[in-house]
Amino acid sequence: MKDNSELIDSLLEKATNYGKTNLELLKLQAIDRTSDKVSSITPIAIVITILSFFLLFANLGIAFWLGDLFGKIYLGFLVVSALYVLISLIIYFFMRKIIKQTVYDFVIRHLLK
Repeated sequence: MKDNSELIDSLLEKATNYGKTNLELLKLQAIDRTSDKVSSITPIAIVITILSFFLLFANLGIAFWLGDLFGKIYLGFLVVSALYVLISLIIYFFMRKIIKQTVYDFVIRHLLK
């Protein structure tokens, strides 16, 4: 009877150790995946930020230049904003499905990686 008790205790101890080890492995895998995603997003975020500043100042320059050509500064800003509305409408009506599918595929590919 004592042997059975010792076997059960040994089995319970091994099962507990297995559970702890499995939990630790899951934690490490989650940390690995998270750090992988963050490290791949960070350079993209930096480039997007720099490009955003470039586009902001380029648009301001174009708006002031067009305003100078038209004789009124606000007309330059209206032309630039109208251009963005036109581009937005074109993207919405003609490229929305393509962009949606591309982003969908990108997210799925990275989540399953």
